[in-house]
Amino acid sequence: QVQLVESGGGSAQAGGSLTLSCKTSGADISGFLMGWFRRRAPGKEREGVAIMGKNGQISYADSVKGRFTIAKDNAKSTLTLQMFDLKPEDTAVYYCALSTFTAMLTANHASTETMMDYWGKGTEVTISS
Repeated sequence: QVQLVESGGGSAQAGGSLTLSCKTSGADISGFLMGWFRRRAPGKEREGVAIMGKNGQISYADSVKGRFTIAKDNAKSTLTLQMFDLKPEDTAVYYCALSTFTAMLTANHASTETMMDYWGKGTEVTISS
């Protein structure tokens, strides 16, 4: 059974940085597309933040380009999201996800969330101004 567990969330001031990690078990992540999503408020839709395809392709949401970096360590079965120059609007619950879809997905696309098969429970990030 595939399980994803996020960690690294917390509080930071605007302009600061945080690094999120997603530890995966039950799957060899080298063969799968993975990504980070966030939900900024209860009841709002989850939005794509960063996607890494199984061949290393990367897609970022426009709102985080140049500030966030997604990376994957296959040996450690870990996906990370380095977040720099954080803004109050980055406040959200961040989720890690894995997809068995074989083609690359776009972080910004509304349907990307529906293509993910496994989800972590999320880690909360709060950015103060």
